[in-house]
Amino acid sequence: MCHSERVATNLKIDPRLLDEAKRIGRFRTKKDTVNQALLEFIQYRKQLDILDWEGKVDFFEDYDPKLLRKKR
Repeated sequence: MCHSERVATNLKIDPRLLDEAKRIGRFRTKKDTVNQALLEFIQYRKQLDILDWEGKVDFFEDYDPKLLRKKR
């Protein structure tokens, strides 16, 4: 499914959680609240996945990002 597709759904969502998220996020609609919550959940989980790479990536000893910027 691409981002432009919309899915109609009927979910039983805890109204207290939804209302609090809507208030805290200052969203106008429940739809905006749920969409933003899903986006933030996905981003958070992807960040956790990145943390799994810690200690598993080898870097070149002579790597110098400042030197690479100068070459641009």
